[in-house]
Amino acid sequence: MRLVVINAKILNEQGEQEIAQIVIENGVISNIEKTGSLKQLVAEEGTQVIDAGGRLVTPGFIDMHVHLREPGFEHKETIETGSRSAAKGGFTTIACMPNTRPVTDNPDTVRYVKEKAEEAGLVNVLPYAAITKSELGRELTDFAALKEAGAIGFTDDGVGVQSAQMMKDAMRQAAALGMPVIAHCEDNSLVEGAPVAEGEFARKHGLKGIPNESEAIHVGRDILLAEATGVHYHVCHVSTEQSIRLIRQAKQLGINVTAEVCPHHLVLSEADIPGLDANWKMNPPLRSRRDVEACIEALEDGTIDIIVTDHAPHSEEEKAKGMQLAPFGIVGFETAFPLLYTKFVTTGRWSLKMLVQRMTADPARVFGLEAGRLVPGAPADLTIVDLDAERTVDPETFASKGRNTPFAGWKLKGWPVATIARGRLVWNDELKLTR
Repeated sequence: MRLVVINAKILNEQGEQEIAQIVIENGVISNIEKTGSLKQLVAEEGTQVIDAGGRLVTPGFIDMHVHLREPGFEHKETIETGSRSAAKGGFTTIACMPNTRPVTDNPDTVRYVKEKAEEAGLVNVLPYAAITKSELGRELTDFAALKEAGAIGFTDDGVGVQSAQMMKDAMRQAAALGMPVIAHCEDNSLVEGAPVAEGEFARKHGLKGIPNESEAIHVGRDILLAEATGVHYHVCHVSTEQSIRLIRQAKQLGINVTAEVCPHHLVLSEADIPGLDANWKMNPPLRSRRDVEACIEALEDGTIDIIVTDHAPHSEEEKAKGMQLAPFGIVGFETAFPLLYTKFVTTGRWSLKMLVQRMTADPARVFGLEAGRLVPGAPADLTIVDLDAERTVDPETFASKGRNTPFAGWKLKGWPVATIARGRLVWNDELKLTR
């Protein structure tokens, strides 16, 4: 199938928008032609034409931290429903965490995830494998076998690796294989039984708080271990000013450290939590306004490399248990781009180019992916965004099984309306197609 996207607005090197026509053949971008103005194109036999109508076309968004829940928690999400939700949000490549049941700690489970993703036939799904067996922190998994099965990195996301020796051994093995270690940074001795951040909200409601240092202690420890082993060390969902300080210093010293941040840690603080609604419960928790500003500045100056969603669906019954007992996590695929576009681009704080880059080219660079570029020869992963579209977030319209979001009722601009993955239209909201 030959696919042509006409009347696409693409960003040039200066971040300016130009009208172009994008030709896709056999799942690869074969040509990009600057047309200068909107044009009509009559479809030839065997060609599908998508008229972007002057909307923005970017490389497909890349999310390197998601939870698809399958195997084991299919009542929360499946690989198919999660992939569909990702496509609706404009994501064409997603990397799924191993805290499933069974844990993705063996080659068979890695292959299962890849096979289910191929069956779904929607977006590119890249599985992580666990650092330790069953994510218990007691015994390392077989890194070489997991890499051969298709794992793209190692993480015990959901829990921090508590033993420094275990983490050092993991980093040494990963470095030998040329693979990254992706760390959920959390000292369990400081967080047990705490559902929210240490701060005014916790004091007001009589809740135990999660202190900032619970994250930063592991970040600092792991940076020293990464320096000793030479591994590519990637810090998950950074949320504190202290962690950022350590990461910034490590980068200045030339240590191979990268980091990510979630939209909710850029937009919300603990002061925004309206009450004991568990849709506002996530890990890391919402921190202080000072921490939020530190995260924003770190993303702007490159200390934090990429944006991820940490898409974490749960059932309504689970979230109804309340702030103390409900599981941590919110969904993120379908609100990520409009949330950040509305908050930072329409207000003039960020350029559109910066937001797109942190969601496309930068994650591709950090993890060595071929995706993330709109150039001939690149994979035909594209997202079409209507920057003028304004909608209200309605969880009942989500493609995800999860409805757990704190952004219900928010009015946002800049919604993805079509997604192309590997040259195939995998999501179409409102575009006209011609065959």
